Amino acid sequence: MLHITDTITIPDDEIEIHFIRASGAGGQNVNKVSSAVHLRFDIRNSSLPDTCKERLLALGDQRLTQDGVIIIKAQQYRTQEQNKEDALERLSQIIRDAMVVAKHRRPTRPGKNARKKRTDMKTQRGTIKALRKKVS
Repeated sequence: MLHITDTITIPDDEIEIHFIRASGAGGQNVNKVSSAVHLRFDIRNSSLPDTCKERLLALGDQRLTQDGVIIIKAQQYRTQEQNKEDALERLSQIIRDAMVVAKHRRPTRPGKNARKKRTDMKTQRGTIKALRKKVS
């Protein structure tokens, strides 16, 4: 059972985990031991709330496939246990980030004083440039 928040949990049978051989440096250990983790999580067939599913599917993340499956490959550590924990933590972080509601931005206009200050700076800059000209 993966706990995302106090109210959201994901059962273990919804998360598909495979162990594969890690790529990169590591000597003979890389060739012998399958320490990397390939995690797959199907959003559409999960027990997440509908709002959470919609937000996850709307993400423009490269780890999300066309079928609505999140694929995470964890191979940072040398052991299966650490890589599995890393992959599960990354999955829960993706779901937590999707649940955050962005604050609605109210458009504002600059104040009267700020507009006056801006025009004064523009005229001052213009006089500085005008003083660079040749004197006739």
